[in-house]
Amino acid sequence: MIKVAVLGATGYAGIELVRILSNHPDAKLCVLGSHSFAGQNISEVYQNFNHVLDLDCEELDLDKVGKCDVAFTALPHGASKTVIPSLIERGIKVIDLSGDFRYDDAKVYEKWYGEPHSSPELLEEAVYGMPELYRDKIKNARLIGNPGCYTTCSILGTVPLLKSGLAETKNIIVDAKSGVTGAGRGLGLAYHFCECTENTKAYKVATHRHTSEIEQEFSNAAGEEVLISFTPHLIPMKRGILATIYVNLNRESSQAELQKIYEDFYKDEYFVRVKKSGDLPETKHVAGSNFVDIGVCYDERLKRAVIISALDNIGKGAAGQAVQNMNILFGLDEKTGIKNAGFYL
Repeated sequence: MIKVAVLGATGYAGIELVRILSNHPDAKLCVLGSHSFAGQNISEVYQNFNHVLDLDCEELDLDKVGKCDVAFTALPHGASKTVIPSLIERGIKVIDLSGDFRYDDAKVYEKWYGEPHSSPELLEEAVYGMPELYRDKIKNARLIGNPGCYTTCSILGTVPLLKSGLAETKNIIVDAKSGVTGAGRGLGLAYHFCECTENTKAYKVATHRHTSEIEQEFSNAAGEEVLISFTPHLIPMKRGILATIYVNLNRESSQAELQKIYEDFYKDEYFVRVKKSGDLPETKHVAGSNFVDIGVCYDERLKRAVIISALDNIGKGAAGQAVQNMNILFGLDEKTGIKNAGFYL
């Protein structure tokens, strides 16, 4: 059994990790780190775990965590990079759900996160944890930077077109909507029920941190620098992301050609479901799952591809993808423990 620690276990991404791992056939939850709820049983904090998991939350004990095989760090941005070096020194593998180890260049991180990176040597070693793109590197990694939710939805939706050479790399637009769990469990007026319900709003226009992460992977796929226009929106539902991506093409194409590009690119990827031509993704089809659904349309008038991509922001956009990475790290079938269908209702 893989001995597992989850640090930040009582946040939304952390508790989704706990839920998935509590039923994982090859994993044993040994440590649940939570400063806010230290000393309380997880089934007291989240009563859905009654009769499912009997384990106390506790303050961070690096020596105890060091006895595990892998640690998931579901900590706030900035906190992870102060803890992870000590975990790596103790010889355990780390899958980090923050933004601290997702970047190829420390200067890009520092620009968008507004603080120096304290472990640039580990940042250089970290592997970007998107299995569909970096599976071979993930297999031998000590440290994985688990991608963000907006980024996973946008990157998987666009990379096939960028790699095909058909995409015009200027003026790519990503218009994305997220459920409220994307803001985390912390309290804030903007996320109160009366502020969110029956309301849709854009936020952090042209300044959202995930812009830089998306640009990094778009540039890697295209082989040249790619800058994008990214606009996130908050919509009145709990979980799910839907991204609409507009990519101008460098020549005339067809619906059939675009469809084939996507079907060929993802033909061996279980967790990426390319919709049939004319069928488009919906968030209710992916909520509660590790799937990402992608539909592509050709706008003949404008010579433009319009890609629709949907996933669960705390599933494939966080905890589900993290477990997928763990499965790869330890030589398991990567579908283990995360093969379930979405909630739908």
